[in-house]
Amino acid sequence: MSLVEIAAKMQRGLDKFTLDKVIKFDCKDSGAITLIDQKAELADLPADCTIHISDSNLAKLIKGDLNPMTAFAMGKIKVSGDMGVAMKLGQLLKS
Repeated sequence: MSLVEIAAKMQRGLDKFTLDKVIKFDCKDSGAITLIDQKAELADLPADCTIHISDSNLAKLIKGDLNPMTAFAMGKIKVSGDMGVAMKLGQLLKS
């Protein structure tokens, strides 16, 4: 699953769930997806919360094949910024 496909799936979630903060998924050299103003942008923009994750693990997370809490505990996901914002991701990803 490419970042473009992941962003499209996130956009479908944003269409159903209001996010009042900016969240960025930083996939290092593969790029970044920033959720800002109810849009999933393929851009590296300033964010309230940044999720550092590989693009392959992000694809697994989006498909439901990777539990976010387990991934965090195993170091597959690192969070910087507002941890409370990261906790809202479950609602977005289920949308």
